[in-house]
Amino acid sequence: MRLRSSEWLLAGYFAYAALIFLTFPLAPWKAVGVALTVPALLAVLALGESQGHHEFFSITRDWAPLGLTLVAYREMDWLAALPRDYLLELRWVTWDRSLLYGLGLQRVVESLGAVGPAFLELCYALVYAVGPFTVAVLYFQHRRSRVNAVLFLYLVGTLGAYALFPFFPSDPPRVLFGATDLPHIVTALRRFNLWLLGGYGIHSSVFPSAHVSSAFSAAWGLLLFMPERRGYGWGMLVYAVIVAIATVYGRYHYAADAAAGLGVSLAAGLTTLVVLRPLRLRDPA
Repeated sequence: MRLRSSEWLLAGYFAYAALIFLTFPLAPWKAVGVALTVPALLAVLALGESQGHHEFFSITRDWAPLGLTLVAYREMDWLAALPRDYLLELRWVTWDRSLLYGLGLQRVVESLGAVGPAFLELCYALVYAVGPFTVAVLYFQHRRSRVNAVLFLYLVGTLGAYALFPFFPSDPPRVLFGATDLPHIVTALRRFNLWLLGGYGIHSSVFPSAHVSSAFSAAWGLLLFMPERRGYGWGMLVYAVIVAIATVYGRYHYAADAAAGLGVSLAAGLTTLVVLRPLRLRDPA
């Protein structure tokens, strides 16, 4: 029985989160409980694979990290009560306005009526499916042996963004600045996204953008670990750029958040190259 590199990463992240919550402190014992439960669950899955029902537990271990990523996301909402002074947001919004109006981003997006805004909102909504889609692509292309490596990069990029949330408590522009700078065209997809964020989103921080970091991390993972099918990686990369634009246009994030999300994903790619290849950590079949 042994844990995969992506599983070790998850265990380490939740231990880090527990230390963060003990430091602030907000809901510290709940965080400690999660930090103890996650590695125990991963160990049970690894033990199950080693003792019997190999295929069932092996496949479960391919997908379980995606569910635990959602746990990590929701856990960060326990930091929503952190105090904030809005100094960063006041600086960030001036850069956004230069992008939206000075460079004409809003005008370009809305030049064809509802088509552009609806497309960006759809891309934004689909970010939640990036992780499952990436794993499914590897299955479809008969590259399941690479799931762990791709997941490792994806998790470093996604959890790396979450790990920075406690140090940058912030509110999204659509909330902090009310009716200013909002899109002129409201589509059904935008109403859906606002409903989803209002009911299931977190309110602790928007910096860096985990939407952007996860999409770019998935792209780097496919490009690095499925080079013989680069079309998937390049397609995901184009999609990630669109997501970054959508976050700013829709006022879900500041441009600074999107840029930081890209930076986190690049750091995730470099970390993966440094950690996985020298240690020759490969995915179990």
